[in-house]
Amino acid sequence: MKQNRTLTELKNIGSKIAGRLNEIGIFSEDELRKLGPVQAHRLIKANYPNETLPLCYYLYSFEGALCDKHWNDIGTNRKQQLKASIL
Repeated sequence: MKQNRTLTELKNIGSKIAGRLNEIGIFSEDELRKLGPVQAHRLIKANYPNETLPLCYYLYSFEGALCDKHWNDIGTNRKQQLKASIL
């Protein structure tokens, strides 16, 4: 099993996204894994109700980070499942 990494050690997670995760109480890979990509996206969206949050920057990035893949490589079916989960 992988060591609990900091957010910026994960694929797809830069300082801006890590900062937004920090705002909702997520500081590590394990914490993001426990919350899950859908709930993390929902909480960040709730913090920024007037801002458009591109799915690729948040929802897909979180999924990719947890799978150690670039967000664009998580597959169309999984992207559709994730997108349906946030509606």
